[in-house]
Amino acid sequence: TSSVTFGVYQDAALSYESESPPGEIQSDVVFREGQTLGGHVTYTPRLIAMDLKGSLRTLRQEGRLYEGEDTSAVTWEGGVMMHKESPPKKNSFLEDLDHLDEEILAELDFSSSSQLQHSGAMSVETVNSRLTRVQKSYRLEGSVKVWSDFLRIHLHPRTVSVIHQYNHDGEAHRLEAFGQGESLLKGALLEELEDKLHFFVEECDYLQGFQLLCDVADGFAGLGSKVTELLQDSYGGRGVLTWGTCPVSRPDSSPVRNLYHLLNCSLGVVHMAAHSSLLCPLTLRGGLGRQPRPPPEFPHLSCDPSLWYHSSAVLALALDALTVPYRLRNNSVPLWQMADSLASSGRTVAAAYGAVPFPMMHGSGLPDALSACAEALPWKPLSACPEAGGGRCYG
Repeated sequence: TSSVTFGVYQDAALSYESESPPGEIQSDVVFREGQTLGGHVTYTPRLIAMDLKGSLRTLRQEGRLYEGEDTSAVTWEGGVMMHKESPPKKNSFLEDLDHLDEEILAELDFSSSSQLQHSGAMSVETVNSRLTRVQKSYRLEGSVKVWSDFLRIHLHPRTVSVIHQYNHDGEAHRLEAFGQGESLLKGALLEELEDKLHFFVEECDYLQGFQLLCDVADGFAGLGSKVTELLQDSYGGRGVLTWGTCPVSRPDSSPVRNLYHLLNCSLGVVHMAAHSSLLCPLTLRGGLGRQPRPPPEFPHLSCDPSLWYHSSAVLALALDALTVPYRLRNNSVPLWQMADSLASSGRTVAAAYGAVPFPMMHGSGLPDALSACAEALPWKPLSACPEAGGGRCYG
């Protein structure tokens, strides 16, 4: 979930206006430019997302950007039995996005035809700018069940991979143990991942490395461990920056499942740290043990950490700030160099702290802001670590 919310933040920062000055952030680092069958320019994240059966809901696995008419002929002449099932209903946010997409595509078609008669560039509004102008407030806490329920960006057809052996919901066929995830990366799934990796890697002008976001509390910890091992073996010398996410709570928790979560976290951190340039846990959970401390409190933020919809937004905001060095337009630091600078003395596990918002006024500098805090440091732990105390960053 955090990876998708991070992508939403990146999409919100994109600028498609040819006349607008370039911003400080180079969005092309994590986004790619493409073109639809109709000739429209698209920007999609350089992303491979792996999830379980039932996690897409209203989202089509191949996306909507590059869809065309189905011209394949039906050759079956035998009897046909139809089974109909009502598709999941889209919430108000997704419905509004569909309407905006249709309006903007119509405007793009109109502007393209107008440019044949008039010289000069024409400015066309984007979904981002129109959402900002509309200023509509959405309350999706009761309707969001999976990450695709608040997905704002379009995905490339090669982005999503669905693991059909396990279910997202229900009691049966759940991906709960480290060993289950570890045994997944073989056969067809491994070939699919390698094909998608080659596609995104081969079009890069300069491959800095890979960023991996993985839930370490369930079976994805095992899958993530095998993916980091694959990246290290296949792309040695490139940075592998791993973020191990963990929800504050799960609706299906039980003493047995809590023990599974503890083992998954332990095994996942050990294995992924061994094959990553840097591993940083990201969670609002007070600890990774069976009896964690309460989640950190941000005084100026209205947030329910138990809602994945809320907690993923906070973690994505932190991830957006933490990854700025390798996304700067000027004086950027390569991903591998950023990871190496934080992995001091061969220690490949780091902790993140953050303040939302950071108490720095416009026009002031970081030293002045920190001096005003005195001993009461503003940041809170985001890696299941203790509160910073005694004037130190790490407790």
